[in-house]
Amino acid sequence: MVDQLNKTPLAEEKPEELRRNLHNRHIQLIAIGGAIGTGLFMGSGKTISLAGPSIIFVYMIIGFMLFFVMRAMGELLLSNLEYKSFSDFAADLLGPWAGYFTGWTYWFCWVVTGIADVVAISAYFQLWFPDFSIWMSALLCVVVFLTLNIATVKLFGEMEFWFAIIKIIAIIALIAVGIVLVAMHFPSPGGGTAALSNIWSHGGMFPKGLSGFFAGFQIAVFAFVGIELVGTAAAETHDPKTVLPRAINAIPLRIIMFYVLSLLVIMAVTPWDQVVADRSPFVEMFVLIGLPAAASIVNFVVLTSAASSANSGIFSTSRMLYGLAQQGVAHRRFGLLSGRAVPTTGLFFSCFCLLAGVALIYLIPNVMTVFTLVTTVSAILFMFVWTIILFSYLAWRKQRPQQHIESTYKMPAGIIMCWVCIAFFAFVLVLLTLQEDTRQALMVTPLWFVMLSIGWWLRKRKKG
Repeated sequence: MVDQLNKTPLAEEKPEELRRNLHNRHIQLIAIGGAIGTGLFMGSGKTISLAGPSIIFVYMIIGFMLFFVMRAMGELLLSNLEYKSFSDFAADLLGPWAGYFTGWTYWFCWVVTGIADVVAISAYFQLWFPDFSIWMSALLCVVVFLTLNIATVKLFGEMEFWFAIIKIIAIIALIAVGIVLVAMHFPSPGGGTAALSNIWSHGGMFPKGLSGFFAGFQIAVFAFVGIELVGTAAAETHDPKTVLPRAINAIPLRIIMFYVLSLLVIMAVTPWDQVVADRSPFVEMFVLIGLPAAASIVNFVVLTSAASSANSGIFSTSRMLYGLAQQGVAHRRFGLLSGRAVPTTGLFFSCFCLLAGVALIYLIPNVMTVFTLVTTVSAILFMFVWTIILFSYLAWRKQRPQQHIESTYKMPAGIIMCWVCIAFFAFVLVLLTLQEDTRQALMVTPLWFVMLSIGWWLRKRKKG
């Protein structure tokens, strides 16, 4: 007994298990980093050109729905601290098939997102090094991320902390500069002036009607991928019962600040119909008003944002493969940890898969074409994962009502909001059929589930 009391928290943890080395500041900033995705910096130009000022409502609606998904996930993870991620509670509550499909799909989601991020980083590199090979810069990215993740989870936490700090400072600076430009009535590129009225005076809030409004959902959904990353990091968090609710509860405020305010400022300075669709409006805003040095700084910020997202993705995929190996639905090698408690096999495998991004850029030189295709596939797969989280919550409420009664972090309007969110995701899938580029990705995505189904059937047959 005395020996047990004298053990340090680190010594209590088995060397073959993940360690709780992430602290409150790491999780808070990982949550913020997850809420500010590459889609905001890289994709907002396209969403503004598709939907006009109504894009603000698109981000608010998606953010509102995902807040409830995160609340469902938070309540489930805190109901049993043995759950390492949502793949674990899906397997427990819906059956082993759900853990298998969710875990592998989430792994594939982040591989696809990582490819999109590598594509975005390569595009940002071109501002400084226009003659540097775009696919070589993509290859360099993969090597750097592998090196960063192979050390310790604490190094990952520190990197994400500083990546997120850079994003936050940049967005606050962009909002502050935009407000000053509007107050000064600074000349805008089209011959007018920066003014708040630019937001609604170019065709109103819905200049492209409902079809334009609906078209904005695809890349806007992608902007939120990674919002559930706090759930994946929960297994390596100190005091999850305090840290997780704090990170999830701050999501609505972050969405209003980082998405709504920043886009309002961009459209006040540069009227929405003058925003270039295939470039980052965050960079373009400073280029257009004649501040090239500031544009380089913003380019650095959006590059670190994409790097942050890719870094998070590599962390997440390696942990998900570890969890799948623990469940017995992935090769046992993925369940092995290095001396520093890092699942290195999963890390190498995920980075190897990221090289597909290098191949895509080599085969399709148009960065925005690759980005749209990859982000649509990613958005569809993430919606599948979010839907599984909601169905797991519904199953938990039905199977273990006593745990819900005792829960200290109850999801508001739990069962009703689960069905509202599920209906919303089904609606977004229908919207993806409206645009030619998103329709192609929607037609390709079922192949992933066909492959998973074959894998599951072969696994069952082998065991049988």
